[in-house]
Amino acid sequence: MKNFLASLLFLVSTILLSQNTVKLEGKDSPDAGIEDVAWITGHWQGEALGGITEEVWTAPLGKSMMGSFKLVVDEVVQFYELCTITEENRSLLLRIKHFDKDLKGWEEKNESIEFPLVKIEKNKVYFDGLTFEKLNEDALNIYVIFKYEDKKEVEMKFNYKSAK
Repeated sequence: MKNFLASLLFLVSTILLSQNTVKLEGKDSPDAGIEDVAWITGHWQGEALGGITEEVWTAPLGKSMMGSFKLVVDEVVQFYELCTITEENRSLLLRIKHFDKDLKGWEEKNESIEFPLVKIEKNKVYFDGLTFEKLNEDALNIYVIFKYEDKKEVEMKFNYKSAK
């Protein structure tokens, strides 16, 4: 019974949470410029993945934005991400590279994880499997689809507050 309830809770939460991310599914990314997502800029902190999470996004410059992510659990850095959002082919592309706490890369040297733009709404931008949503000047949510070895996909929500 315990396993059944856990499975049911997992299924229901996946269905309910999956409404915040979308897939590109063979379509072309829509036209967009970096200024369309300038509202992501800021220093954001929250709690997720069993610790404190931090993201910093720079203002647009050179048709791009640069971001960094850090996860700290029990005062120990678990991993980092370096991120960019760039204008490419009249649209936007989000790229991420992961690093251990000692800056050893997870992806191969010349590889990154890419999230093409799917659509933009007021204060919400949908990349393929990752969504930014600005609630107000002091709150930002990020929704990310995580893929597990068994190929299950689960959406995780990161609640951020401004770290001003």
